[in-house]
Amino acid sequence: MKALLIREIKSFFGSPIGYLVIAIFLILNGLFLWVFDGEFNILNSGFADLSPFFKLAPWILIFLIPAVTMRSISDEKKQGTIELLFTKPLTTWEIVNGKFLGAFVLIIIALLPTYIYVWMISYFGNPPGNIDMGSTLGSYFGLLFLIAGYTAIGLFTSSLSDNQIIAFILAVFICFIFYFGFDGVANSFAENSRIIAAIGMDFHFRSMSRGVIDTRDVTYFISITVLFLAMTVYQLKRMRG
Repeated sequence: MKALLIREIKSFFGSPIGYLVIAIFLILNGLFLWVFDGEFNILNSGFADLSPFFKLAPWILIFLIPAVTMRSISDEKKQGTIELLFTKPLTTWEIVNGKFLGAFVLIIIALLPTYIYVWMISYFGNPPGNIDMGSTLGSYFGLLFLIAGYTAIGLFTSSLSDNQIIAFILAVFICFIFYFGFDGVANSFAENSRIIAAIGMDFHFRSMSRGVIDTRDVTYFISITVLFLAMTVYQLKRMRG
């Protein structure tokens, strides 16, 4: 599996894809947080915290992660290299985990430079250092789990079709439903609204953003990730025969 993981990472950075993903993520966040006027502009908010970034990042990642994962399996199917991959001494789970970790590591690399935002807000705050590190670290922790969930969904949709565009659109749709859809439905129902909202990612992500890591939130994200990885394994086993 380690060899497959290294191969995936090399494939991302052996082409413009890896660099493009990192650049787009950082540029979009930078423009919305520091340049464009609006609800996400940190300078206009008057508060020394990164909450605008953690509100914005999930929406950017809804499109960015499917763009990364859409070719993971669909391209292998289209090029006919998936059969070659099946001949390797790897279990189906190892193949899926290798591809999952490759995409996950790429997004984490894109996320790392955003820590400079923490330093900037802390340094220029009044007084300096006036930043809630508890909620900031909790939000970053929650973002890691959110990325894992999005990546697993993207990998699953990539296994459904050899058309990358279809895989991308399906991944965006499912990620949107899981992040925003259940919360939107919950707002329409007075009864059991909290139960419905708790099915969605946004509910658990916001809970972790308060700086308190609840095992229920961690369990939720792990369950979503494992569920979609398991469905991806099922799809590949059907192809493997």
